[in-house]
Amino acid sequence: MSGGDIAGLIAAGVFALLVLLLAVPILKLGKVFDEVRTTIRSLSDGATPLMDEVTATVSTTNQQLKKVDGISTNVSDASANISALSSLVAATVGSPLIKVAAFSYGVRSAFANRRKPAAGRRSR
Repeated sequence: MSGGDIAGLIAAGVFALLVLLLAVPILKLGKVFDEVRTTIRSLSDGATPLMDEVTATVSTTNQQLKKVDGISTNVSDASANISALSSLVAATVGSPLIKVAAFSYGVRSAFANRRKPAAGRRSR
């Protein structure tokens, strides 16, 4: 064996040792990728039923909101009708009622002034 052969053997040994040292992290990295793939698969399997439940919940909520929309429309119509009715009652009954109140106040004032004794008045 010559010096070149020995140097080649040493280089081959160092290269084999380097390959073995690099193989360990690569194998560990492969295991990490396997775990990541398993985790992603389990998340995907769990997300599908969750999305189905969310879809059902949103559908039910939309149906309830349609019902609430109908109710609020009816309440709005009823409040508009009540407002119109109260305006009508105020216009119909309010003015005569004010006149009756003013008349009754005038009558009471006239009777009250009439009942006062004339002796209490002083003439000049």
